[in-house]
Amino acid sequence: MSRPDHQQQAPHTVRVAVLTISDTRTPDTDESGTYLQAHLRADGHDVTGYSIVPDDGVQIRAAIMALMPVAQVILTTGGTGIAGRDVTIPVVEGLFTKALPGFGELFRMLSYREVGGAAMLSRATGGLAGETLIFALPGSLNAVQTAWTGLLRTELGHLVHEVFRQGQVRP
Repeated sequence: MSRPDHQQQAPHTVRVAVLTISDTRTPDTDESGTYLQAHLRADGHDVTGYSIVPDDGVQIRAAIMALMPVAQVILTTGGTGIAGRDVTIPVVEGLFTKALPGFGELFRMLSYREVGGAAMLSRATGGLAGETLIFALPGSLNAVQTAWTGLLRTELGHLVHEVFRQGQVRP
């Protein structure tokens, strides 16, 4: 299938930051963050930041805000479920100037094929915050692999191209 002109004009290299949100992960045990960094680099993207923050709304927001100036895309892992400490989604959604509801819908569709009805527990989401795309992924390695291979890998450049193609109107 041929790609439309605007997809062909998409950058091959995107500046991406990875943020793991967890009370228990360390750089040595963060399989999801490590996976994303390795695959981003293997596909020629520039990993401009990586950090781990606890499941705390203030710290999550501060970490995202610190990464926004250096990244066109921020991929977060963790804190997307319904447990008491899962606060990533309200923080991320509070930063969105434009939501991309299709990302979460497609992610849950792909997840349903793998985990059945448990896919409904994920609140994975994506959207635009100013000029930075943010995708909040579950923390499990399997979920991150699903999001990367099924959605993000082939679309990162296209997404970034669309953000800047006509400029963003400030709300």
